[in-house]
Amino acid sequence: MTGSDSSVSIGFCCFEGEEPQINQQSTPAEITTPIIALKGASKSYGAVRASRNVSIELRAGEVRALAGENGAGKSTIVRMLAGVQRPDEGDVLVDGDVAAFHGPADARDVGVAVIYQEPTLFPDLSVAENVMMGRHPLGSGRRIDFRALNRTVKELLDRLGVKLDPEQPVKGLSIADQQIVEIAKALSFDARVLIMDEPTAALSGHEVERLFGVVRTLKERGAAVLFISHRLDEIFAICDTVTVLRDGEVTHDGRTADMDTDELVRRMVGRELSNLFPKLDAEIGQPVLKVERLTREGSFVDVSFEVRRGEIVALAGLVGAGRSEVARAIFGIDKPDAGTVTIDGVELKPGSPTQAMKAGIGLVPEDRRQQGLVMEMSIERNMGLTRLQALRNRLGVIGLGSEARNASDWATKLQLKFQKLSDPVGFLSGGNQQKVVLGKWLATGPKVLIIDEPTRGIDVGTKAEVHRLMSELAGDGLAVLMISSELPEVLGMADRVLVMHEGRIARELSRAEADEENVVRAATGQVAA
Repeated sequence: MTGSDSSVSIGFCCFEGEEPQINQQSTPAEITTPIIALKGASKSYGAVRASRNVSIELRAGEVRALAGENGAGKSTIVRMLAGVQRPDEGDVLVDGDVAAFHGPADARDVGVAVIYQEPTLFPDLSVAENVMMGRHPLGSGRRIDFRALNRTVKELLDRLGVKLDPEQPVKGLSIADQQIVEIAKALSFDARVLIMDEPTAALSGHEVERLFGVVRTLKERGAAVLFISHRLDEIFAICDTVTVLRDGEVTHDGRTADMDTDELVRRMVGRELSNLFPKLDAEIGQPVLKVERLTREGSFVDVSFEVRRGEIVALAGLVGAGRSEVARAIFGIDKPDAGTVTIDGVELKPGSPTQAMKAGIGLVPEDRRQQGLVMEMSIERNMGLTRLQALRNRLGVIGLGSEARNASDWATKLQLKFQKLSDPVGFLSGGNQQKVVLGKWLATGPKVLIIDEPTRGIDVGTKAEVHRLMSELAGDGLAVLMISSELPEVLGMADRVLVMHEGRIARELSRAEADEENVVRAATGQVAA
């Protein structure tokens, strides 16, 4: 990296579309030539129009949000800006001139870098080796000069204002630290534009604040960053401007200061979304799931609670508190060291997911792509994975017709958006993938449904649909155990809240007692267990 001031920063600018909302007053960023822009860009995949006449300009020193529901066209815009795909119509402009990207390397050469939600690093190599991969400084005998390598990367990290050891292996880093490594890598290429795709989805509150600090530093250095997030509060916290997409078209473009959350939601979904948490009153019945003194050394200790019919119980707490680990132990993925799990009074064998399923437990995991779906398989096959025995005919063969009928029924009930049930599930948007995972487990007729981060990475419109579905399931008598890092979701949907701190349940709160202050106090250990 040279001694220039080239850096990355969050910068978004204006799209052109039907009746866009244009700022009346120009800021200094608006009167400069965009670093990179799309002008009238359209892109189709077969019969599907992913983007229509989209124009976007990313300028130096500006943070712009790109908002929209899953399937609105955000990923298509990222791919065109990053050189992964070329628009069918329209142009890519770099510093005001038309450019033809033939691949990601061309975009990188003009200073465009993309930071994805899941970092793509070599875990067994050091931070410095990852940052300078393929460009290591060489010493005598053309051996890597590790002293120069570590010094160069330390200077990059210092510019970002973060304390990270260049010699530390990536394997032991948190997702937040891995993203910092990706940003440092972008800076090492003299990146002028940083596109951040759902960068905070797996981060805790403290980690989000640190990332925002890095973003502000980069912005001050005059770079542009495109910030994509489904968390609306983050858009208003860090972004100067916001561009909204719906069905591949721009529905709004302007300053975040000139709109509120309700207006942003309306522009995204095309309708008022007055009730994001449609919690219905349900008749609370007898306990279905009982967990007694469940312990797994190193993860959680002495966890006891119950979930009744018609009840939504939330497991809340900070990242690392042990919530997902408890869910895995209940379902039998991990074998506990002590304690019992019972369903309707019948004790389950520890460490047996098969018995848990037979007893009536369904688990929607936190990572739907890695643990909830087989991405290369079709939608209908994924839907049937939990019902293989029931879908077999007398000869023991699973007919395509039985899979299709099963999937079609649940696709209708869950309002799934798809082209063909025979398409790979990877073709679906994140929200629709989550619906497939839900459908897969609901098809088993469970007594207890454990949902880990039910709306992570899902747009606001689909969030409301998932919340409505959860509420209806509880109303039908299903016992729901929900794990969520989103406090509004916890407060909006739970009948009771169990707050975990360092592997223990620190406090149990009724719906009336549960508020932001009480949950945060318990999650941070300010309430005695």
